[in-house]
Amino acid sequence: MTEHAAPAPTDLDADLLGGPPGPGSLALVTGATGYIGGLLVPRLLDAGYRVRVLTRSAARLTEDWADRVEVVEGDAQDADDVGRAMEGVAVAYYLLHSMDGEGDFRERDRRMARTFASAALTAGVSRLVYLSGLHPDGELSSHLASRVEVGDILLDSGVPTAVLQAAVVIGEGSVSFQMLRYLTGRLPAMVAPKWLHNRIQPIAIDDVLHYLVGAASLPADVDRTFDIGGPDVLTYEEMMQAFAQVNGMRRRFIVTLPVLTPWLAGHWVGLVTPVSAGVGKPLVGSLVHEVVCKEDDILELVGEPEGGRTPYREAVRLAMADASPDPVREIGPKVAAGVGAGMGLLALGKVLARRR
Repeated sequence: MTEHAAPAPTDLDADLLGGPPGPGSLALVTGATGYIGGLLVPRLLDAGYRVRVLTRSAARLTEDWADRVEVVEGDAQDADDVGRAMEGVAVAYYLLHSMDGEGDFRERDRRMARTFASAALTAGVSRLVYLSGLHPDGELSSHLASRVEVGDILLDSGVPTAVLQAAVVIGEGSVSFQMLRYLTGRLPAMVAPKWLHNRIQPIAIDDVLHYLVGAASLPADVDRTFDIGGPDVLTYEEMMQAFAQVNGMRRRFIVTLPVLTPWLAGHWVGLVTPVSAGVGKPLVGSLVHEVVCKEDDILELVGEPEGGRTPYREAVRLAMADASPDPVREIGPKVAAGVGAGMGLLALGKVLARRR
Protein backbone atom coordinates (compact mmCIF):
# COMPACT_ATOMS: atom_id res chain seq x y z
CA MET A 1 0.00 0.00 0.00
CA THR A 2 1.36 3.42 -0.97
CA GLU A 3 0.62 6.61 0.95
CA HIS A 4 1.13 10.15 -0.32
CA ALA A 5 0.93 12.79 2.40
CA ALA A 6 -0.47 16.26 1.83
CA PRO A 7 1.22 19.25 3.53
CA ALA A 8 0.99 19.11 7.32
CA PRO A 9 -2.11 20.86 8.73
CA THR A 10 -1.85 24.04 10.74
CA ASP A 11 -5.20 23.76 12.50
CA LEU A 12 -5.74 21.64 15.60
CA ASP A 13 -8.06 18.72 14.86
CA ALA A 14 -11.59 19.53 15.96
CA ASP A 15 -12.07 15.93 17.07
CA LEU A 16 -9.28 16.34 19.64
CA LEU A 17 -11.24 19.19 21.23
CA GLY A 18 -14.37 17.07 21.62
CA GLY A 19 -17.70 17.48 19.86
CA PRO A 20 -18.53 16.71 16.25
CA PRO A 21 -15.97 16.91 13.45
CA GLY A 22 -15.55 20.29 11.84
CA PRO A 23 -13.07 22.36 9.81
CA GLY A 24 -9.55 21.18 10.54
CA SER A 25 -10.68 17.58 11.06
CA LEU A 26 -9.51 14.75 8.84
CA ALA A 27 -12.17 13.36 6.48
CA LEU A 28 -11.81 10.05 4.66
CA VAL A 29 -13.54 9.84 1.28
CA THR A 30 -14.04 6.49 -0.45
CA GLY A 31 -15.24 6.42 -4.04
CA ALA A 32 -13.14 9.51 -4.81
CA THR A 33 -12.61 8.42 -8.43
CA GLY A 34 -16.39 8.26 -8.89
CA TYR A 35 -18.72 11.08 -9.82
CA ILE A 36 -20.02 12.21 -6.43
CA GLY A 37 -16.84 11.40 -4.49
CA GLY A 38 -14.75 13.35 -6.97
CA LEU A 39 -16.95 16.41 -6.50
CA LEU A 40 -17.18 16.05 -2.72
CA VAL A 41 -13.41 16.18 -2.11
CA PRO A 42 -12.91 19.82 -3.22
CA ARG A 43 -16.07 20.85 -1.36
CA LEU A 44 -14.64 19.42 1.86
CA LEU A 45 -11.28 21.10 1.22
CA ASP A 46 -13.01 24.43 0.62
CA ALA A 47 -14.93 23.94 3.90
CA GLY A 48 -11.63 23.63 5.77
CA TYR A 49 -11.38 19.86 6.20
CA ARG A 50 -8.21 17.90 5.62
CA VAL A 51 -8.99 15.05 3.24
CA ARG A 52 -7.65 11.56 2.79
CA VAL A 53 -8.88 9.30 -0.01
CA LEU A 54 -8.77 5.51 -0.30
CA THR A 55 -8.40 4.42 -3.90
CA ARG A 56 -7.04 1.46 -5.82
CA SER A 57 -5.28 3.81 -8.24
CA ALA A 58 -3.87 7.23 -7.36
CA ALA A 59 -3.35 7.87 -11.08
CA ARG A 60 -7.12 8.05 -11.58
CA LEU A 61 -7.64 10.93 -9.15
CA THR A 62 -8.65 14.35 -10.46
CA GLU A 63 -5.57 16.47 -11.07
CA ASP A 64 -7.35 19.59 -9.80
CA TRP A 65 -7.16 18.41 -6.18
CA ALA A 66 -4.98 15.28 -6.06
CA ASP A 67 -1.97 17.17 -4.66
CA ARG A 68 -4.10 18.68 -1.87
CA VAL A 69 -5.09 15.40 -0.23
CA GLU A 70 -3.53 12.38 1.43
CA VAL A 71 -3.79 9.33 -0.80
CA VAL A 72 -3.93 5.76 0.49
CA GLU A 73 -3.72 3.22 -2.32
CA GLY A 74 -5.64 0.14 -1.31
CA ASP A 75 -8.78 -1.92 -1.76
CA ALA A 76 -11.99 -1.15 0.12
CA GLN A 77 -12.57 -4.90 0.34
CA ASP A 78 -9.30 -5.42 2.24
CA ALA A 79 -9.66 -4.98 6.01
CA ASP A 80 -5.99 -4.01 6.47
CA ASP A 81 -6.15 -1.33 3.78
CA VAL A 82 -9.36 0.12 5.17
CA GLY A 83 -7.98 0.04 8.72
CA ARG A 84 -4.88 2.01 7.70
CA ALA A 85 -6.99 4.53 5.82
CA MET A 86 -9.11 5.09 8.94
CA GLU A 87 -6.20 6.01 11.23
CA GLY A 88 -6.75 9.47 12.75
CA VAL A 89 -9.96 10.05 10.77
CA ALA A 90 -12.79 12.08 12.32
CA VAL A 91 -15.45 11.62 9.62
CA ALA A 92 -15.55 8.88 6.98
CA TYR A 93 -17.66 8.93 3.80
CA TYR A 94 -18.92 5.67 2.35
CA LEU A 95 -19.56 6.32 -1.36
CA LEU A 96 -19.08 2.81 -2.72
CA HIS A 97 -21.27 0.32 -4.54
CA SER A 98 -20.69 -2.81 -6.59
CA MET A 99 -23.52 -2.51 -9.13
CA ASP A 100 -21.58 -3.49 -12.24
CA GLY A 101 -23.57 -6.41 -13.62
CA GLU A 102 -20.91 -8.91 -12.51
CA GLY A 103 -21.70 -11.52 -9.85
CA ASP A 104 -23.67 -10.89 -6.68
CA PHE A 105 -23.27 -7.15 -6.11
CA ARG A 106 -25.43 -7.31 -2.99
CA GLU A 107 -23.03 -9.72 -1.28
CA ARG A 108 -20.01 -7.62 -2.26
CA ASP A 109 -21.69 -4.46 -0.94
CA ARG A 110 -22.55 -6.28 2.29
CA ARG A 111 -18.95 -7.38 2.85
CA MET A 112 -17.49 -3.96 2.06
CA ALA A 113 -19.91 -2.18 4.39
CA ARG A 114 -19.11 -4.55 7.24
CA THR A 115 -15.37 -4.08 6.71
CA PHE A 116 -15.79 -0.31 6.63
CA ALA A 117 -18.01 -0.23 9.74
CA SER A 118 -15.65 -2.44 11.76
CA ALA A 119 -12.59 -0.39 10.81
CA ALA A 120 -14.34 2.88 11.70
CA LEU A 121 -15.31 1.61 15.14
CA THR A 122 -11.81 0.28 15.85
CA ALA A 123 -10.21 3.56 14.74
CA GLY A 124 -12.51 5.69 16.91
CA VAL A 125 -14.06 7.58 13.98
CA SER A 126 -16.58 10.17 15.18
CA ARG A 127 -19.01 10.17 12.24
CA LEU A 128 -19.93 8.06 9.20
CA VAL A 129 -21.80 9.54 6.24
CA TYR A 130 -23.37 7.40 3.53
CA LEU A 131 -25.32 8.37 0.40
CA SER A 132 -28.13 5.85 -0.09
CA GLY A 133 -31.27 5.63 -2.18
CA LEU A 134 -34.67 7.10 -1.40
CA HIS A 135 -37.18 4.27 -1.15
CA PRO A 136 -40.75 3.40 -0.13
CA ASP A 137 -41.72 0.90 2.54
CA GLY A 138 -42.22 -2.76 1.64
CA GLU A 139 -40.46 -5.05 -0.82
CA LEU A 140 -37.72 -3.35 -2.82
CA SER A 141 -35.72 -3.92 -5.99
CA SER A 142 -32.30 -5.56 -5.58
CA HIS A 143 -30.56 -2.22 -6.09
CA LEU A 144 -32.54 -0.33 -3.45
CA ALA A 145 -32.62 -3.27 -1.05
CA SER A 146 -28.82 -3.39 -1.17
CA ARG A 147 -28.56 0.36 -0.53
CA VAL A 148 -30.88 0.04 2.47
CA GLU A 149 -28.94 -2.95 3.82
CA VAL A 150 -25.64 -1.08 3.59
CA GLY A 151 -27.18 1.84 5.47
CA ASP A 152 -28.42 -0.52 8.19
CA ILE A 153 -24.95 -2.07 8.56
CA LEU A 154 -23.38 1.36 9.02
CA LEU A 155 -26.12 2.48 11.44
CA ASP A 156 -25.48 -0.66 13.51
CA SER A 157 -21.71 -0.04 13.55
CA GLY A 158 -21.58 1.72 16.91
CA VAL A 159 -20.32 4.89 15.16
CA PRO A 160 -22.79 7.80 14.80
CA THR A 161 -23.99 7.57 11.20
CA ALA A 162 -25.93 9.82 8.83
CA VAL A 163 -27.54 7.98 5.92
CA LEU A 164 -28.68 10.46 3.27
CA GLN A 165 -31.35 8.97 0.98
CA ALA A 166 -31.72 10.52 -2.48
CA ALA A 167 -33.72 9.62 -5.59
CA VAL A 168 -32.50 10.60 -9.07
CA VAL A 169 -29.46 12.88 -8.80
CA ILE A 170 -29.47 15.53 -11.54
CA GLY A 171 -25.89 16.02 -12.65
CA GLU A 172 -23.93 15.29 -15.81
CA GLY A 173 -21.97 12.40 -14.27
CA SER A 174 -24.93 10.72 -12.57
CA VAL A 175 -25.81 7.37 -14.18
CA SER A 176 -29.51 7.92 -13.47
CA PHE A 177 -29.34 11.31 -15.16
CA GLN A 178 -27.44 9.86 -18.12
CA MET A 179 -30.22 7.33 -18.60
CA LEU A 180 -32.85 10.08 -18.50
CA ARG A 181 -30.83 12.30 -20.84
CA TYR A 182 -30.24 9.76 -23.57
CA LEU A 183 -33.69 8.17 -23.47
CA THR A 184 -35.23 11.62 -23.89
CA GLY A 185 -32.73 12.93 -26.41
CA ARG A 186 -32.63 9.92 -28.68
CA LEU A 187 -36.27 8.84 -28.66
CA PRO A 188 -38.80 11.39 -29.91
CA ALA A 189 -41.38 8.59 -29.77
CA MET A 190 -41.33 5.52 -27.58
CA VAL A 191 -43.27 2.60 -26.19
CA ALA A 192 -42.13 2.53 -22.59
CA PRO A 193 -42.72 0.82 -19.22
CA LYS A 194 -45.61 1.89 -17.00
CA TRP A 195 -43.19 3.11 -14.34
CA LEU A 196 -42.89 6.35 -16.31
CA HIS A 197 -46.03 7.36 -14.37
CA ASN A 198 -44.39 6.86 -10.96
CA ARG A 199 -43.62 9.95 -8.87
CA ILE A 200 -40.00 10.89 -8.16
CA GLN A 201 -38.41 13.70 -6.14
CA PRO A 202 -35.15 14.43 -7.99
CA ILE A 203 -32.31 16.44 -6.46
CA ALA A 204 -29.56 18.59 -7.99
CA ILE A 205 -25.98 17.43 -7.49
CA ASP A 206 -25.02 20.74 -5.84
CA ASP A 207 -27.74 20.19 -3.23
CA VAL A 208 -26.50 16.63 -2.58
CA LEU A 209 -22.98 17.96 -1.99
CA HIS A 210 -24.32 20.62 0.38
CA TYR A 211 -25.97 17.98 2.56
CA LEU A 212 -22.96 15.64 2.42
CA VAL A 213 -20.59 18.34 3.66
CA GLY A 214 -23.08 19.49 6.30
CA ALA A 215 -23.62 15.95 7.59
CA ALA A 216 -19.97 15.74 8.67
CA SER A 217 -20.53 18.11 11.59
CA LEU A 218 -23.87 16.77 12.84
CA PRO A 219 -24.09 16.37 16.65
CA ALA A 220 -22.84 13.06 18.00
CA ASP A 221 -26.32 11.97 19.09
CA VAL A 222 -27.62 12.08 15.51
CA ASP A 223 -27.63 8.50 14.23
CA ARG A 224 -30.31 8.04 11.58
CA THR A 225 -31.48 8.26 7.98
CA PHE A 226 -32.45 11.51 6.26
CA ASP A 227 -34.50 11.91 3.09
CA ILE A 228 -33.04 14.54 0.77
CA GLY A 229 -34.73 15.89 -2.34
CA GLY A 230 -35.37 18.94 -4.46
CA PRO A 231 -38.49 21.10 -4.34
CA ASP A 232 -40.29 19.32 -7.21
CA VAL A 233 -42.16 16.00 -7.29
CA LEU A 234 -42.62 14.75 -10.87
CA THR A 235 -43.39 11.57 -12.72
CA TYR A 236 -40.55 10.12 -14.76
CA GLU A 237 -42.46 11.07 -17.91
CA GLU A 238 -42.79 14.64 -16.65
CA MET A 239 -39.07 14.68 -16.01
CA MET A 240 -38.44 13.56 -19.58
CA GLN A 241 -40.81 16.13 -21.06
CA ALA A 242 -39.28 18.92 -18.95
CA PHE A 243 -35.77 17.82 -20.00
CA ALA A 244 -36.86 17.99 -23.65
CA GLN A 245 -38.34 21.46 -23.21
CA VAL A 246 -35.32 22.85 -21.36
CA ASN A 247 -33.04 21.59 -24.14
CA GLY A 248 -35.14 22.91 -27.02
CA MET A 249 -36.56 19.56 -28.13
CA ARG A 250 -40.12 18.97 -29.23
CA ARG A 251 -42.50 17.20 -26.86
CA ARG A 252 -41.92 13.44 -26.72
CA PHE A 253 -44.65 11.01 -27.78
CA ILE A 254 -44.82 8.30 -25.13
CA VAL A 255 -47.06 5.25 -24.85
CA THR A 256 -46.66 3.01 -21.79
CA LEU A 257 -47.15 -0.76 -21.61
CA PRO A 258 -47.81 -2.66 -18.36
CA VAL A 259 -46.05 -5.79 -19.67
CA LEU A 260 -42.63 -4.25 -20.27
CA THR A 261 -40.80 -5.90 -17.37
CA PRO A 262 -37.80 -4.34 -15.58
CA TRP A 263 -35.55 -7.05 -17.08
CA LEU A 264 -36.65 -6.20 -20.62
CA ALA A 265 -36.67 -2.48 -19.94
CA GLY A 266 -33.07 -2.76 -18.73
CA HIS A 267 -32.07 -4.20 -22.11
CA TRP A 268 -34.09 -1.47 -23.80
CA VAL A 269 -32.08 1.14 -21.87
CA GLY A 270 -28.87 -0.66 -22.84
CA LEU A 271 -29.82 -0.48 -26.54
CA VAL A 272 -30.68 3.21 -26.56
CA THR A 273 -28.28 4.76 -24.03
CA PRO A 274 -24.56 4.48 -23.11
CA VAL A 275 -25.64 2.91 -19.79
CA SER A 276 -24.76 -0.79 -19.87
CA ALA A 277 -27.51 -3.35 -19.38
CA GLY A 278 -25.64 -4.65 -16.33
CA VAL A 279 -26.10 -1.27 -14.62
CA GLY A 280 -29.33 -0.30 -16.38
CA LYS A 281 -31.29 -3.36 -15.24
CA PRO A 282 -30.84 -2.72 -11.49
CA LEU A 283 -31.57 1.00 -11.99
CA VAL A 284 -34.71 0.30 -14.01
CA GLY A 285 -35.76 -2.21 -11.37
CA SER A 286 -35.64 0.61 -8.81
CA LEU A 287 -37.86 2.85 -10.94
CA VAL A 288 -40.84 0.57 -10.31
CA HIS A 289 -41.03 2.34 -6.94
CA GLU A 290 -42.34 5.80 -6.19
CA VAL A 291 -39.56 7.68 -4.41
CA VAL A 292 -40.74 10.80 -2.59
CA CYS A 293 -39.33 12.27 0.63
CA LYS A 294 -41.28 11.44 3.77
CA GLU A 295 -39.49 14.08 5.86
CA ASP A 296 -37.11 17.01 5.45
CA ASP A 297 -35.46 17.04 8.89
CA ILE A 298 -32.04 17.60 7.31
CA LEU A 299 -33.06 21.20 6.67
CA GLU A 300 -33.30 21.90 10.40
CA LEU A 301 -29.87 20.45 11.16
CA VAL A 302 -27.85 21.42 8.08
CA GLY A 303 -29.95 24.17 6.50
CA GLU A 304 -30.96 24.71 2.89
CA PRO A 305 -28.38 25.12 0.14
CA GLU A 306 -27.41 28.71 -0.59
CA GLY A 307 -30.26 30.25 -2.56
CA GLY A 308 -32.64 27.44 -1.61
CA ARG A 309 -33.20 23.97 -3.05
CA THR A 310 -32.63 23.82 -6.80
CA PRO A 311 -35.78 23.39 -8.95
CA TYR A 312 -35.69 20.48 -11.39
CA ARG A 313 -35.54 22.54 -14.58
CA GLU A 314 -32.69 24.66 -13.24
CA ALA A 315 -30.85 21.50 -12.19
CA VAL A 316 -31.19 20.19 -15.76
CA ARG A 317 -29.89 23.47 -17.20
CA LEU A 318 -26.88 23.37 -14.89
CA ALA A 319 -26.17 19.71 -15.67
CA MET A 320 -26.28 20.30 -19.41
CA ALA A 321 -24.29 23.56 -19.40
CA ASP A 322 -20.95 21.77 -19.72
CA ALA A 323 -22.20 18.44 -21.06
CA SER A 324 -20.55 16.93 -24.10
CA PRO A 325 -22.83 16.74 -27.14
CA ASP A 326 -24.56 13.43 -27.83
CA PRO A 327 -22.66 11.78 -30.71
CA VAL A 328 -25.87 9.99 -31.77
CA ARG A 329 -28.49 12.23 -33.30
CA GLU A 330 -32.17 11.74 -32.56
CA ILE A 331 -33.35 8.33 -33.66
CA GLY A 332 -36.18 8.55 -36.18
CA PRO A 333 -39.71 8.20 -34.73
CA LYS A 334 -40.46 4.98 -36.63
CA VAL A 335 -37.23 3.34 -35.52
CA ALA A 336 -37.68 4.52 -31.93
CA ALA A 337 -41.26 3.31 -31.76
CA GLY A 338 -40.20 0.04 -33.37
CA VAL A 339 -37.53 -0.58 -30.72
CA GLY A 340 -39.98 0.07 -27.91
CA ALA A 341 -42.81 -1.85 -29.54
CA GLY A 342 -40.53 -4.81 -30.21
CA MET A 343 -39.58 -4.97 -26.56
CA GLY A 344 -43.23 -4.67 -25.60
CA LEU A 345 -44.32 -7.47 -27.94
CA LEU A 346 -41.52 -9.68 -26.63
CA ALA A 347 -42.74 -9.05 -23.09
CA LEU A 348 -46.33 -9.81 -24.10
CA GLY A 349 -45.19 -13.05 -25.72
CA LYS A 350 -43.45 -14.10 -22.51
CA VAL A 351 -46.58 -13.37 -20.45
CA LEU A 352 -48.83 -15.35 -22.82
CA ALA A 353 -46.36 -18.25 -22.90
CA ARG A 354 -46.52 -18.54 -19.11
CA ARG A 355 -50.32 -18.79 -19.23
CA ARG A 356 -50.34 -21.75 -21.60
